[in-house]
Amino acid sequence: MARSSTRPTSRDVAQAAGVSQAAVSLVLGDKWRGRVSETTAERVRQAARELGYRPNLAARNLRLGHTRTVLLVVPALTTEFFAGVYTGAARVAAQHGFGVVLYPSPEGIGPARNPFASAQAALDGVIASSMAADALTAIRGDQLPLVMLDSDPEGSLGAATVNLDIADGVRQVAEHLLDLGHRRFLHLAADIASWTFEVRARELAARVGTVAGTDVRTVRAPISIEGALAATEAALAAPGPRPTALVCDDDKLAAGAYKALRRLGLRVPDDISVTGLDDLALATAIDPELTTVRLDAELFGEHGMRALLAVLEGEEPENGDIPVQLVVRGSTAPPRAS
Repeated sequence: MARSSTRPTSRDVAQAAGVSQAAVSLVLGDKWRGRVSETTAERVRQAARELGYRPNLAARNLRLGHTRTVLLVVPALTTEFFAGVYTGAARVAAQHGFGVVLYPSPEGIGPARNPFASAQAALDGVIASSMAADALTAIRGDQLPLVMLDSDPEGSLGAATVNLDIADGVRQVAEHLLDLGHRRFLHLAADIASWTFEVRARELAARVGTVAGTDVRTVRAPISIEGALAATEAALAAPGPRPTALVCDDDKLAAGAYKALRRLGLRVPDDISVTGLDDLALATAIDPELTTVRLDAELFGEHGMRALLAVLEGEEPENGDIPVQLVVRGSTAPPRAS
């Protein structure tokens, strides 16, 4: 087996041995007994010898938690959802003697791009939302043990991914509206290039498309009241039949849509039904209260922290998306007969 001109990594060993990186960590950290077979352990040791692999002692210290500090990278501190993610992550971290530092994405009002003299020296690992992934390169966080939230498992940067079952949430919304009799849909989509929003658009089109005579039109808006208001007004001013259901990627978008509908003299849900996604406090502050999908942000944070602790221990994190729930309120009703 030829040696690489660059220093081999645990990933190289895993590929050569045909096992996961977690298995390599267990074997080379002498924690494999009872977890992997003797045959697998010997295959990993043989691959490491042939590649000339030497464990990175600094990385090993990180896995052992020598600073006991984790970084949580989020899009913004002002978002209620990510405040819940932090609360859940910090609760689990505290149970294991870890602290959590928040780092908002450096766009907009975020902090300086490099808050650490050396992220590798200051941190044991990183939990990051895919919507703030660009911040990782600023702090070189992608070179640390990393867990990604809301990220495509097939193309994630992290050693593990933790996701809410957003696809099922969108299916629940679509089925609820279809059961009410809606056939003309307007999708108010978040104007953000992120896997989680791509899933929403794809699942909505797929589920609605299974019913004959349906139509889904999509408009995009930044996640803000003003952006949603402007996008909704423009969409409803366009020629053609008016949609009877407005599906919003986020509760804040739904609140902006409410304002646009009132300006246009339309009533929710008499003239048009509206749905959101998140179940923020805002969902019950608007009138009528919003039908939306409840995402348990604190549970999301807890799962993210547990996954990172597993990665630090060289173990396989728990698999499976976190269930979500449709909450039906007063913003949806059968469409008015033509």
